[in-house]
Amino acid sequence: MGFVSFLGRVLFVSVFLLSAYQEIIEFGVYGGSAGMLVALKYNTLMNHVISHFAVHLPEVEMKYLVGAAIVLKGLGSFLFIFSSSFGAYLLMPELIELLFKFLQNLALVGALLFFLGMKNSIPKRRDKKKAPKSKTN
Repeated sequence: MGFVSFLGRVLFVSVFLLSAYQEIIEFGVYGGSAGMLVALKYNTLMNHVISHFAVHLPEVEMKYLVGAAIVLKGLGSFLFIFSSSFGAYLLMPELIELLFKFLQNLALVGALLFFLGMKNSIPKRRDKKKAPKSKTN
């Protein structure tokens, strides 16, 4: 059972390791495509903080944030393979965005099922034709 557990952890972590490898390949000068995505999110956060709190956040180079994410993926993966719960905590922030998307999709499916249930619970209109009377002799 120990080998199967180890193999399961290795297969699970392979997703994170392949993602980190792809980000390393695309890294480039500004952090690659991940750097552009982080820059968009950082600018949105900065505009939100400035508009609500009138506080300016410090400028950060995105390549450092992407590099830190790659290191956290690698370290978290290595620790998770050897059954460290700290490795699981390091990998968890990667899945939070997916969790939010999953919960949003789950809510939408629930709303559609509710709509279908309500639509089927309303009785359909019946024709107002009177049923023919049977003749009694």
